[in-house]
Amino acid sequence: MSLPPDDQMPPAKSKISPEERRRRDVDRLKSLRLRMAISRELDERGITTPNKIGAALGMPPAEATKLLIRHQWREGDVAQLAAAAARLGVLVPKPSSDSWPS
Repeated sequence: MSLPPDDQMPPAKSKISPEERRRRDVDRLKSLRLRMAISRELDERGITTPNKIGAALGMPPAEATKLLIRHQWREGDVAQLAAAAARLGVLVPKPSSDSWPS
């Protein structure tokens, strides 16, 4: 098996900086807390179908469902989840300083 010439090699993935990694980790934790709070509120209200979830969050059912079950970090998730929580009137308490990365 031969290797392709150097000019045809795919570019190497660039690594993210430590600061960016920390920011993403904080966003992941915020997203998780928001998802849990929103899901709990929807359950308490008896809102379980995708159509009703979408209506409650003010977005298309498929988009709302994906937002709530997504496991992979995506830019903008925290803002969308915060808006959904505000729409539902959900208050997400700030974590204690010993459990939240700074």
